[in-house]
Amino acid sequence: MKRNRLADGLDVTSIGLGSAPLGGLFSAVSDADAEATLAAGWSAGIRFYDTAPLYGFGLAEQRLGAFLRQQKRESYAISTKVGRLLRAPDATTVEDDHYKGTPALRPQYDFSYDGVMRSVEESLGRLGLDRVDVLLVHDPDDHYEAAVSGAFRALVRLREDGTVKAIGSGMNQCEMLTRFAEAVPVDCFLLAGRYTLLDQGALDALFPVCVAKDIGILLGGIYNSGILANPHSGAKFNYEDADAALVARAIELDQLCRKHGTELKAAALQFCTAHPAVTVAVMGARNAAEVADNIAMSGRAVPHAFWQELRARKLVDPRAPLPGGA
Repeated sequence: MKRNRLADGLDVTSIGLGSAPLGGLFSAVSDADAEATLAAGWSAGIRFYDTAPLYGFGLAEQRLGAFLRQQKRESYAISTKVGRLLRAPDATTVEDDHYKGTPALRPQYDFSYDGVMRSVEESLGRLGLDRVDVLLVHDPDDHYEAAVSGAFRALVRLREDGTVKAIGSGMNQCEMLTRFAEAVPVDCFLLAGRYTLLDQGALDALFPVCVAKDIGILLGGIYNSGILANPHSGAKFNYEDADAALVARAIELDQLCRKHGTELKAAALQFCTAHPAVTVAVMGARNAAEVADNIAMSGRAVPHAFWQELRARKLVDPRAPLPGGA
């Protein structure tokens, strides 16, 4: 699989495996299915893995670590996140009903310097690894000042002493990532759901500054939580039920794909990876079949005429680069 540079001394495969589904996002996943998913990704050549304490309240890190400990450490790269400590439920923890079949722990926000150091130590314990390659401040939407003065200060130190190779933030919004790009010496961002066939908000400010500053983009949420994989009433967008207008747009995109003899998932993935800011497409999967499908979609033929009609019908932002220069 093609590799791209993410930071000094760190190359990643162009497709990565996101582990939120392995933490039981939307529905529980068995240990056997989780292991089979990871094995399928490895066999397909995936060597970049993204996780977080939030995903299954520690379950995703535990499952990913159990698999990766069987592989040579220098053969893969892994990112995890900081900003949430996992604690027994009490008045300081946050309920999150997106994850099913999880341990009894719940997340507690902590973007302080000391909290980040504890988070890293606890993540390494769950993973059973001695280091990770990338650390990301996770969704500090309401905690900008704490993230800059505490979390990022800790991450810069960890990068300086060689504990990690790259630092950044992972969010579902562009605006704060753009602020971080100007305020903090980051290497990369994980952007979820804000550069897709349905949402090109990253073109306004985030992608231009990332290209200018050589900040890599780990792109998640390419199917916008499922609506671009299977558009229908009740489909998910940004982790919630999509409204009727979004469903209608996704169905229109699907019909255009069918007209040109291709698949919406293939067009969605290849649209995203055509932008030069995108370093790796982080694709979630909950079973081996979904991994195989993600890989297949990256190579599925999408006719040039499809991209031309997509542009002509103004279904995407005119600034968005299209595959093949369409």
